[in-house]
Amino acid sequence: MPAAKPLPSLRQLRHLVAVAELGHFGRAAESCFVTQSSLSASIKALETLLGRILVERTRRRVMMTPLGSEVAARARRLLADAGDIVDLVAASGAPLAGTLRLGVIPTIGPFLLPRVMPALRRAYPELKIYLREEQTAPLIEGLAAGALDLLLIAFPYPVPGMETHVFATDPFFVAFPPAHPFADRERLTGPDLRGEELLLLDDGHCLRDHALRVRGIGAPPAGFQATSLPTLVQMVDGGLGLTLLPKMAIDGGIVRGTRVQTRPLEGRGASRRIGLAWRPSSARKDEFALLAGVFRDELGTPLPPGRGRKG
Repeated sequence: MPAAKPLPSLRQLRHLVAVAELGHFGRAAESCFVTQSSLSASIKALETLLGRILVERTRRRVMMTPLGSEVAARARRLLADAGDIVDLVAASGAPLAGTLRLGVIPTIGPFLLPRVMPALRRAYPELKIYLREEQTAPLIEGLAAGALDLLLIAFPYPVPGMETHVFATDPFFVAFPPAHPFADRERLTGPDLRGEELLLLDDGHCLRDHALRVRGIGAPPAGFQATSLPTLVQMVDGGLGLTLLPKMAIDGGIVRGTRVQTRPLEGRGASRRIGLAWRPSSARKDEFALLAGVFRDELGTPLPPGRGRKG
């Protein structure tokens, strides 16, 4: 029987992935909760084991070799699979127990999670949720790499290679400054927004694309861009233009204390859909369905019958 091939450890691969993602030994060591000397020794041991240089080191920067980048990419998938093995075992016990690394976008997290977390703690006291708030694209990258277990995001948004479960709608409202002509209207439509100064979030926020889709234009109008919904509300309050706000943000009190008025939006694209995304290899799919039910019940705007999507 041939001798067993020496294999790198998951710890070594995790350190390599951290260096590849952060491009800095100090920050990589911090993210892995080890000292920089320990991480450096781990990478060196991995290179010795494989017989190839994976990381180019200079005094000013760290750079992956082409082979190192390929090894790191495969290591991400291997680490994700290892995490799924842990989840498989955990799923054999009580539902929604243990650790869950949840990624959430900034236009959902501050408004939905404060309402949902108390109910989750009561229903599933053994569940420990670690939150990461970021824009959708980097969250999807983190999910694919195994750094996250589940995403809570807004659709439509492409999530290639992932399974999704859309469980609720989140209607849009038009937010406008005081004394605006829209104050005399009960409801508005997308065409009503043409010709108006539409204030948007920065590139990368899916809500920005949703707003442009409602307005029926493919390129952003001239004007300022904000980094958050509270900033947009302050700009509207200052008379700089109008914007779209999701219902969950209004329910969360985002316009409270301002002069901003809102009216419901009707027509095509007048709402976004809220759902979850996970890796197809995850063993916790049934648990995620339970979690979606808690979110749906709290949000109070479920999809019409037959509109949910999973796959």
